Amino acid sequence: MPLKVIKRQCSAALYIRGTVRGQSIYESTGTADPEQAEAYRAKREAELWTASVYGKRATVTFAHAVAAYMEAESRTETTRTHLRRLLEHFGTIKLDTIGQQELDDAYKAILTKGAQATGATKLRAVLTPLRAVLEFAAIRGWCDKPAFQRPKVQQVRMQFLRPAEATALVEAAAPHIQPLLIFLIGTGARMSEALELDWKDVDLTGKRAVVWQKQDDERHIDMPPVVVQALEGIKGRRGRVFRPVRSKSSYGSKASQQIGTAYYDTGRTGGGQIKTAWSTACRKAGLPGHDRVWTPKGSDKPKTKFVPDLTPHCLRHTFATWHYCLYRDLLRLKDDGGWRTITMVTRYAKKMPDAYRDEIKEWLGL
Repeated sequence: MPLKVIKRQCSAALYIRGTVRGQSIYESTGTADPEQAEAYRAKREAELWTASVYGKRATVTFAHAVAAYMEAESRTETTRTHLRRLLEHFGTIKLDTIGQQELDDAYKAILTKGAQATGATKLRAVLTPLRAVLEFAAIRGWCDKPAFQRPKVQQVRMQFLRPAEATALVEAAAPHIQPLLIFLIGTGARMSEALELDWKDVDLTGKRAVVWQKQDDERHIDMPPVVVQALEGIKGRRGRVFRPVRSKSSYGSKASQQIGTAYYDTGRTGGGQIKTAWSTACRKAGLPGHDRVWTPKGSDKPKTKFVPDLTPHCLRHTFATWHYCLYRDLLRLKDDGGWRTITMVTRYAKKMPDAYRDEIKEWLGL
């Protein structure tokens, strides 16, 4: 029995009911308009017929795959943002029709600089989330395994600090930021791991902390003496270890400062949660950077802001280069830093000259 549009007494929306090649259908059209309901019926009947003849993969859309991908497990806010943009572009296009040309068109439509965007931006914002959805769908037999040309990513110089620069950075930072910077340098923890660290997962006596990686894997990290000493100086050992300090007045007087319960989650690991404090510390420490000058909308006076060349993630590079300088052990570095493979840590070998070994030991309190 072909599909028909019917009306239910308890609902304003019209429904379709019937059987297509042995499959019984009874579902809402999502509209009370007869013409729109009829259009829905015709489209749905064609989809069901095609699926029954050629298989479900012939009718599964990108929107359907994204919905299933999101329901399968929790995703980060950054991933959700990228998927929303991809969904706006691809919509209900069939999965099997997404190829290299469609990917190139997505670059142009989604990215601010379009096809001229850097390879890293294309990879992060478009290709990686798109491939994740299509591979998820391919496992379920909805499409073929995706095969795309990977954009060329320009290799950038890995930046890290020497012991004297690390000291200058910590001393130039705001008091509530100093323990966080010491923790990042001394343990190699990612920013997200550090900011989500809870006091219940810190053992000052055993000099160990438990952090959770992006993949929800538990990781035990050893804390050198300098880190233990920094954490011992923090008052109120409940909840999050590292908390933001915000001023309640426009002048930022100490009397009006308020300690927050936790840093907000940006979904990234770049350190945006401490962007201003980081920039200020880098500038005062004399670390490299440049002044960004712009005129705000509606103002005649230009504003200047210091933009450091280094990011908080460089402290993880610092930990890794120091670690290899001390121990010359890539396997130990991989385990202590929570990297997945040896290949990922080989880039840190021989970056820090042996001449700094004693300074590193002294800095860490070893």
